[in-house]
Amino acid sequence: MRVAVVGGTGFQGGAVARLLAERRHRVRTLTRRAADDRPPLPGAFCVSGDLGRPEDVRRLFEGTTHGFVTMPLVYGAERVEAYARNVAEAAVAAGTVRLVFNANTRLPLGPTEVPAFETRRLAERVLRESGVPLVVIRPPVYLDNLFSPWNGPALVEEGVLAYPLPESARTAWLSHRGLAEAALAALTREGLEGRTFDIGGDRSLTGGGLAAAFGRGLGRAVRYEELDPAAFERGLVRLLGPETAAGVAGIYHYMASGADPLLMADDDGVSTEVLGLEPAPVEEWVARQPWQVWAKDADEPDATPPS
Repeated sequence: MRVAVVGGTGFQGGAVARLLAERRHRVRTLTRRAADDRPPLPGAFCVSGDLGRPEDVRRLFEGTTHGFVTMPLVYGAERVEAYARNVAEAAVAAGTVRLVFNANTRLPLGPTEVPAFETRRLAERVLRESGVPLVVIRPPVYLDNLFSPWNGPALVEEGVLAYPLPESARTAWLSHRGLAEAALAALTREGLEGRTFDIGGDRSLTGGGLAAAFGRGLGRAVRYEELDPAAFERGLVRLLGPETAAGVAGIYHYMASGADPLLMADDDGVSTEVLGLEPAPVEEWVARQPWQVWAKDADEPDATPPS
């Protein structure tokens, strides 16, 4: 395949681009970043441009056969609709065989007032109405979110796993690698056009179940701590700015409301069966991560005198 990857310099799209390149597919991605500010994407070709400029998106799709799309962390309806239309028009013009849209999140059945949900629902509709052969994947929450400066130190030093999901919310936690494997299957398996999949990990876990899986992976006791979504949002403001922070945190405010407690749960194995996936258990993912980088003494010199 020759695949146009929208969002390839982000965490989610980057995981997809790397897996496609590993499997010897030709990958092109669009980025506004300067060459020295791009994450490593071995085997991928970066096209300089902006998702908001139709001519740049057309240039990305030219000569490709397939496409994968992850929207940036933008939650204004007009911008997201414009981005989706640019992608749809470019894909149609290129004769795209199949386009896979990563909705970034699960979506409630009915409309909400949460921009993180409704802008992705809008993008799905634009892409579907364009006539391009489309497969939609909707992930839950990413395990990779937990390997971060906000979670790592407390987990390593205190055995505390804090996250802004209710402890009772059953969640099919997924890794970025798991997303990439689902995307590859959605791009390549026959007969999937028009389908939507609630992808996820090997099983749904409550907060306590997640902590237990982390404990098995780390070989130590771990407890789950519900983080207040408002406090989570305040922390994001410093990193992302108020508009984007509100967009991201909207998902967690919604989950905290209890309006749809099973939104992030597994789909009873439908996606894994149809897509031919075998997600690794959470504890296996945990065991593979270099958690020691978050230890307090990780950067301190070894005080032990040489023997």
